[in-house]
Amino acid sequence: MLSTEFRTGSPIWIDLGSPDTQAAAAFYNAVFGWDFVSAGPEAGGYGYFQKNGGTVAALGPLTEAEARSAWMTYFRTDDAQATARAVTNAGGSVRAEPMSIGDAAFAQFTDPQGAQFAVLQSAQGLQRASEEDTLIWVELHVGDPETAIGFYHGLFGWRAQPMQAPGMTYQVLSIAAGDQQQGSFGGVAPLQDAREAARWVPYFAVADTDALVTAVADNGGTILMPAANVPGVGRIAWLADPAQAVFAVLRPDPRQS
Repeated sequence: MLSTEFRTGSPIWIDLGSPDTQAAAAFYNAVFGWDFVSAGPEAGGYGYFQKNGGTVAALGPLTEAEARSAWMTYFRTDDAQATARAVTNAGGSVRAEPMSIGDAAFAQFTDPQGAQFAVLQSAQGLQRASEEDTLIWVELHVGDPETAIGFYHGLFGWRAQPMQAPGMTYQVLSIAAGDQQQGSFGGVAPLQDAREAARWVPYFAVADTDALVTAVADNGGTILMPAANVPGVGRIAWLADPAQAVFAVLRPDPRQS
């Protein structure tokens, strides 16, 4: 699962673009107990979601006229400029050119199948992960998983291990360095509906999936996939906030912790 010891290719940051940041902050406070802390008047409305004093995600206003509210996953890179060149050379596109902020740099991309992602060149990232109400897993849904794995392997050196899941072959992703199981952070699954868009979906750990689903519905969110048990994984649900940003929750199987 995820940790806050960030290495090349590991998820390091996640943020939400929303058309109404005040409403989004209120929703995620009600659902996860997150507090929103502004990054300052010069940040243009951007700020941090915190839980127990540590940053677990971030939130900012949408900056593109036609943009839809969504969660963005950032992966750690050693060189944002080099990653941008590699994305273009491999058939992806650059949505936001590499930009420096202090000692850090970030960039945003779209992979060849249309899934959006980002990179962050920094030693600092999320302060809490893989604990209750924090990011625990990221999952890519695409039409051609094998081609996607090849694309991201070229960027980050990721390794993939197939496992059988109900109705599909699921690929578990790990960073390039170290023990493969300990370095796992996410997975790749084939699209189940041709109308579904390719995308990265964040999973947040919860103590009670069913209670979280109820909280989402009570606060104006949408239940996309009701709570269900996945053998050897845990109890999951797919949800959307009131602005239709998609996320998932997972109560891990205690045997997998």
